[in-house]
Amino acid sequence: MRAVRLSVVTAAATAAALTAVTGCAEKSDAKGADGAVTVIAKDDSCEVSKKEFPAGHVTLAVENRGSKVTEVYVLHPDDRIVTERENIGPGTKATITAEIKAGDYTIACKPGMVGDGIRQQVKLTGAGAASAKRSPEMDAAVAAYRQYVQAQADATLPKVKVFTDAVRAGNIEAAKKAYAESRIGWERTEPVAESFGDIDPKVDVREDGLEEGQDPAKDWTGWHRLEKALWKDKKLGAAEKQLADTLDKDLADWVKRVGKAEITPTSMANGAKELLDEVATGKVTGEEERYSHTDLVDFKANVEGAQKSFDLLKPVATKNDPKLVAELDKQFAALNALLDKYRTDKTSYVFTSYEKVGPAQRKELSDGVNALAEPLSKLAAAVVK
Repeated sequence: MRAVRLSVVTAAATAAALTAVTGCAEKSDAKGADGAVTVIAKDDSCEVSKKEFPAGHVTLAVENRGSKVTEVYVLHPDDRIVTERENIGPGTKATITAEIKAGDYTIACKPGMVGDGIRQQVKLTGAGAASAKRSPEMDAAVAAYRQYVQAQADATLPKVKVFTDAVRAGNIEAAKKAYAESRIGWERTEPVAESFGDIDPKVDVREDGLEEGQDPAKDWTGWHRLEKALWKDKKLGAAEKQLADTLDKDLADWVKRVGKAEITPTSMANGAKELLDEVATGKVTGEEERYSHTDLVDFKANVEGAQKSFDLLKPVATKNDPKLVAELDKQFAALNALLDKYRTDKTSYVFTSYEKVGPAQRKELSDGVNALAEPLSKLAAAVVK
């Protein structure tokens, strides 16, 4: 479960952006459908309408009545993520549709998107996955996405090794050149990595995302720690070389575990929305790659990952909601065209440095994300109609 802490200035800007991303769509989206479990998130409480309900296709109707942007998670007992919805702005609503097996779980609300959250224990009863009927098209989509995620993970390791070898050699310029490309496979499939709970904080956390009590000098590892060393500190010493070894080890662990990830049609759809949330909170604001300014590479990879899930689910969604599919096709095309304006080499992942993207251009990118995020938030419900 990611921890995100924003600077005061960025938090204000992000809150405005999140209202645009989540507010309009979610106000019309969370209407407490029949059988839905209502979750009322406040700054000091997380109220769940039912503590026991049937497994299968579950709908959570979430309303944020607090003053802070919040997140809502469904977690396994060991804190692995079943499903989540981030960036729910104050006064807005969201509907989360997920396929969940029978068992004991925790629903957590995270006001301010920090910490372990305010938690409620719930129990899902019945046949579990068996009660969530899947068509052959759904099974095909899950199988194809599982192959895609594994392929992205497998392809990441050699690219990371180019990066970490340069760090170990003390070659700052070579490491800088390899940095952004080493992250593409991760960014395309990040919701799957986040579902494991413990890998994402090791490899992709920013300094202000460390938990309270953690020491950056001892506890901060991963890509962004090395990013700071390369672009801000401008030095690669023994500590950085050790961090390169740790990054290799942690990502090798990720690759081994990807094949065991729980993947369902709804987790694919919700993951696509999560990737757009990643763009809204990290890439558009410039927070993600604050030293390297390679945000647009991550941005493009997030969009590609979201589009892959959508494309695989399209046969099912087209049967259930053809208008939604047409709108998603339109908005994906528009956002990709907008991103390509900043691609300095059309045959590779070379984009304009984000520090050169002005406020008006960032607003245009944000508007493109918002236009896609609104219909994408409805994909999971369309898949299980």
